[in-house]
Amino acid sequence: MASALRIRDLTLRDGQQSQFATRMTQAQVERVLPLYKKAGFYAMEVWGGAVPDSVMRYLNEDPWKRLESIKAEIGEASRLTALSRGRNLFGYSPYPDSVIRGFCGNAVRSGVDIMRIFDALNDPANMESSVRFVKEAGGTADCAICYTTDPPFSRGRRLASALRGKRLPGAIFTDRYFLEKARAVAGLGADMISIKDMAGLIEPLRAYQLVRLLKSETGLPVDLHTHCTPGFGVASILMAMVAGVDIVDTVILSWSGGPAAPAYEIIQLFADRMGRDTGVDRATVAAIDTQLRSFRAELSAFDQYKENHPPILDLSKHKLPREDAALFDHALEAATGKPSAAKAERVLELCRKIEKRFHYPDPDAIVQKAQIPGGMYTNMLSQLHEAKLDDKVPEVLALVPQVRLDCGLPPLVTPTSQIVGVQAVNCVVDLALGKPYYTNVSKNFAELVRGSYGKTPWPIDPDFRLKICGVREETPYDTSAYRKQPNPSLVEFGGASLAIDEKEELLIELFPSVAEKFLKGKRRAEWEEAHPPLPPEPEKPARYLPEFWEALPLEAGA
Repeated sequence: MASALRIRDLTLRDGQQSQFATRMTQAQVERVLPLYKKAGFYAMEVWGGAVPDSVMRYLNEDPWKRLESIKAEIGEASRLTALSRGRNLFGYSPYPDSVIRGFCGNAVRSGVDIMRIFDALNDPANMESSVRFVKEAGGTADCAICYTTDPPFSRGRRLASALRGKRLPGAIFTDRYFLEKARAVAGLGADMISIKDMAGLIEPLRAYQLVRLLKSETGLPVDLHTHCTPGFGVASILMAMVAGVDIVDTVILSWSGGPAAPAYEIIQLFADRMGRDTGVDRATVAAIDTQLRSFRAELSAFDQYKENHPPILDLSKHKLPREDAALFDHALEAATGKPSAAKAERVLELCRKIEKRFHYPDPDAIVQKAQIPGGMYTNMLSQLHEAKLDDKVPEVLALVPQVRLDCGLPPLVTPTSQIVGVQAVNCVVDLALGKPYYTNVSKNFAELVRGSYGKTPWPIDPDFRLKICGVREETPYDTSAYRKQPNPSLVEFGGASLAIDEKEELLIELFPSVAEKFLKGKRRAEWEEAHPPLPPEPEKPARYLPEFWEALPLEAGA
């Protein structure tokens, strides 16, 4: 009997974050929740990531209400999942255990069933507190290992570096590397392991190999999370399914592809051919997709792929055209049996044809070649444009591997992708101004080099650390000097505190400036509701003053 395949739907968090800059409103979320309750997804990712910041910053909405309202509607129909960055939670700085405990406990009590915990350096020490506090609160700890690849140094670049006496590292991100990380988080108490491929770089054969390895060596359920930007997404999930992956992350069709994850509908068609039951109600998903298409029109200002709308596909009643069905059959046939590079290449070729049939954007060749996340690339473009150096894009892309090596080869995921990207642009700007690289160093880059974010995969050259930070030795983060954010009384609103409970205090801790503005607006609204302005006094009738001639006495006989 074939094993079940569990589906984690990402639409309400990662899907909208990837496609529409996290602008989905509370009202839009609430309109689809009754359908989601009937859909039967194993899990729904609905919170964390950019959601708490964005709903306050752009929508003036309460992130805790967002989570609690979803839980109230969904109940136990699907498990709700959220994403956090281990010791950094949502920011750049490491937080003390008191903040991590408060966040994890409140998140679970407000509705999170599964917390996906990752660290930008894949440093298990940065995940330990979150794992412990999530489990203490009764939640499931999903430990994510960030997938990344070695920098694409050419043979000539390696030879030139060796001649200067600085040999470049060999393969770092090997199967052994990922297995060691998986064993480490299993030792922390992980209930499941996710391969978190934020840039969509995992190729089909590698997906097969890692899934098989992690499942056999840890005994834990394995989830594959990937994106479609470089064009590997569908093929890699198919190969992971053949390898026996337990859970896959998908987005509903009309919001899938491009920077988002592959479509549930495409994966369901493969699952049907493999005899793997997902337990998802197909007609309900089609109804959700109909609603999402109207949301896509409402969110068009943030939609960079307006012309790439996949056609409607109701799997409860529609059958694929014969030619399309043949593509699925041939792709699965190529994926089964003993894996090889040639077979994986054939799987990729056929799956890209499938993606084309569903109007997915073309694979992003720049992201694929430079091996960087799409968001990192667009941020670098914006930074260069502001510096009036738009023509320097090739130089920045060529420099990214060196900057990444200099700071210890971190995986390129938030926040390290932004840190490395910003510093690569800074170096190119330095050169344009006739200055040496690293003349202008960002604070976050210096902290990364110092050791404040944790252990990097590759040791940082002590001479480079001295140049950037003024110290040769690695200096780990120290939260003993952490000071809680102030929670002032607002005299203008009757002396009410800016934050009135622990959850609001956590918003101030995690998003200081954004939360301050949001909470001030919330206190203002509460004050005005409790103290409505007095109705205006009715106007007194004007006293009648007769005109001058009306006041004169009448003459006799008149």
